[in-house]
Amino acid sequence: MEFALILASISFLMVVFWGWPYLSLLRRWRIGKRIRIDGPQGHFTKMGTPTMGGILITLPVLIITLALNVYNLLGQTVIGKSILVPLGVMVMYGILGAFDDMAGVRGVRRGEGFTARFKMQIELVLTFIIASVLYFGMGLKSVAIPGVAEKINIGLFYIPVAMFIIIGAANAANFTDGLDGLAGIIMASAFAAYGVIALLQGQIYLVRFCFTLVGASFAFLWYNAHPAQLFMGDTGSLALGATLGVVALMTGQWLILPLIMLVPIAETLSVVIQISYFKYTKRRFGEGRRVFKMAPLHHHFELLGWSETQIVQRFWLVALLGAMAGVALALI
Repeated sequence: MEFALILASISFLMVVFWGWPYLSLLRRWRIGKRIRIDGPQGHFTKMGTPTMGGILITLPVLIITLALNVYNLLGQTVIGKSILVPLGVMVMYGILGAFDDMAGVRGVRRGEGFTARFKMQIELVLTFIIASVLYFGMGLKSVAIPGVAEKINIGLFYIPVAMFIIIGAANAANFTDGLDGLAGIIMASAFAAYGVIALLQGQIYLVRFCFTLVGASFAFLWYNAHPAQLFMGDTGSLALGATLGVVALMTGQWLILPLIMLVPIAETLSVVIQISYFKYTKRRFGEGRRVFKMAPLHHHFELLGWSETQIVQRFWLVALLGAMAGVALALI
């Protein structure tokens, strides 16, 4: 554990120090966020703020993890090689998110990026490959249930479940990335929780990986704290969410993921409820109605009059409670 905390400190320092030149580069290349016209009016002041800040997190984590595991990755231990799975997922989803961010900045649908259908098609292909590697390559096929001593083998059903978890976690994190500091602090807390769970299971490589991500995410907040100088973008949110889903699957404690990701899940449900209710009422009454003032959920509270910092801090408190409850259930 002490080495994992040292790695968190190293990744924190790496991100903070290389953040300034990276930020200058983004400004020079004019890779700035475009704000949706149907979003809260207060967000228009953020127009042009550099995005693709996820690279600030993922690149140092990639370098540190590879540097630490060169010996294992050369074929000495199978256990050490397993860290390639979450690392590979982070890179693949980071690349997908980067292309989406660039499409939003430079593409024909400026401000929007790829269509949801196109992104989902790519994610389905990626997650099928990832789930197959977890099942056939690593022999993961079970789930841990709190209070039950033995894990339950679910066989081939594991593959579609794993796909759902990875895609769900990726997009839940993506919905959460809408306020300064919100996604970064909540995902850091979630990785810390699963880092502790991995420690309890003796998965040392996974512990180190999780806390390296925690340190990098905290350092990202140096630039993303309100008022943000840099946005995470899909480059970061998709990568962090999908990676967390894989980490949860590797621990076997994926049933408690909705609790550890309580805020991102709530954000996602708010979008699903809003869209479903709007379509239902439009079909039934000829006029679409809304449950929330705006979705995702953080926008609803913005329009209720909460300040951005109030929402972030209060959501983080809820996320911390969810993370603690998740770790507690993993101990049962």
